[in-house]
Amino acid sequence: MDEILESDGWRLSGKVSSELFRRLPSVDELLRDEAVQAAVARHGHGATVDAARSVINGLRARVTSGELNEDAIAAAVHAAPLEIEQRLRDAMAYSLRSVINATGVILHTNLGRAPLSEEALEHVREVSRGYSNLEIDLASGARGERDVIVDRLFAKLFASVGYTIATIVVNNNAAAVLLTLNALAEGGEVIVSRGELVEIGGSFRIPDVMAKSGAVLREVGTTNRTRISDYEQAINEKTKLLLRVHRSNFEITGFTEQPSLEELSALARKRKVPLMEDLGSGDIFDLRTVGVHGEPTIAASLRVGVDIVTFSGDKLLGGPQAGLIAGNPELVKKVRKNPLFRALRVDKMFYAALEATLLAYLREDYDSIPALRMMRLTEEQIGERAEHLTRKLHISTPRLNVEIVKTQSVIGGGSAPGATLPSRAVAVSSPGVSADELARQLRVRETPIIARVEDGKVLLDLRTVDPEQDEVVLRAVEQLATSN
Repeated sequence: MDEILESDGWRLSGKVSSELFRRLPSVDELLRDEAVQAAVARHGHGATVDAARSVINGLRARVTSGELNEDAIAAAVHAAPLEIEQRLRDAMAYSLRSVINATGVILHTNLGRAPLSEEALEHVREVSRGYSNLEIDLASGARGERDVIVDRLFAKLFASVGYTIATIVVNNNAAAVLLTLNALAEGGEVIVSRGELVEIGGSFRIPDVMAKSGAVLREVGTTNRTRISDYEQAINEKTKLLLRVHRSNFEITGFTEQPSLEELSALARKRKVPLMEDLGSGDIFDLRTVGVHGEPTIAASLRVGVDIVTFSGDKLLGGPQAGLIAGNPELVKKVRKNPLFRALRVDKMFYAALEATLLAYLREDYDSIPALRMMRLTEEQIGERAEHLTRKLHISTPRLNVEIVKTQSVIGGGSAPGATLPSRAVAVSSPGVSADELARQLRVRETPIIARVEDGKVLLDLRTVDPEQDEVVLRAVEQLATSN
């Protein structure tokens, strides 16, 4: 007796199953189809063969499960070229996509942190579409150094420090810290307060970085209280650096004590030990102008006598991902000579984006830098856009509950912990669909919209949505109403 398979209430014998398998085309037969040949021309032979094989395997699985009868398999085979084309499009599509950030988190690490300015993007395109003078002195024709591209701009930005500083660029701030510690303190001790042995995103821990750099960690003080005397008592003939680490992503409050940078600088000069500060986010723009306090600026640290600072390019600076090392020219020169520097340096695209960003600072054109523009938006400005959107949505989406709510935006990226910026959000909810499901539907759109869910509502904080994207958000919410 033939083997009997059961599926969805109907029975399929082994003989019939074999007959259906014979109706499936081979890869060669599919490749002779005119539409599939066109796919080969567009996507390449190897990729198309893989897609065809995948489609056939899928059909075999459906036959085996009893999903396809004789009529259904004929339709599936007829549709195979279209399915091959769709699989090729999916496989060849970019994985990295542009999204709309409606979370209200300005420097959202998961969404790429600081968006680049139009000037930065244009400069990247200009120097990347052909050749550039990355490492040639155009006046002499001799080989140049890529560092000078931004070193001169940082020198101008930090002119108020009162002395000339030098700056070099590596691929991120973690690399900047590792490189500086290795260059200045390998084999020696680095004194750090226990309250500053931080861990940031991606399990980046100061003790681990210290060990990898070859320097020896010398902890002083306690988690909540460290005095200048703790540093002084720990200095010995093995001490190579005093290190201050900015607590960029958390706060310690209550019964606390921490020596000022002025005190540490005075001690460093007295004992002839360099003082290094890891600023993390790296603020050139004075955040006090937007109501955020407690975030130190790079210039202020250098001004009080910090010898060398490290900071990020894609956080408060508002530029590309980069790690900046700035300060005493002799110390920076020593860091630059370290063999690790070449392994960690950045390419022409990063320099171009960073140069354009720094020039905007020199012009004091802060609104041209997207992250700074978002920080400078007032609650009233955001509210006007929210009102415009909700008026349209009340007309076009009566099935959804749409309202304006007061909310708080954050800077993010481990910057200014605890600081918030008053904002307005468009809140969307549905009687029959959960907020999590609505948020998911926004995420899986062709242009994904990333929102946050609070109190059973989807919140679209317009602080982090470019005004040019408002219409895209409007259409997306309208389609939520029609699809649910």
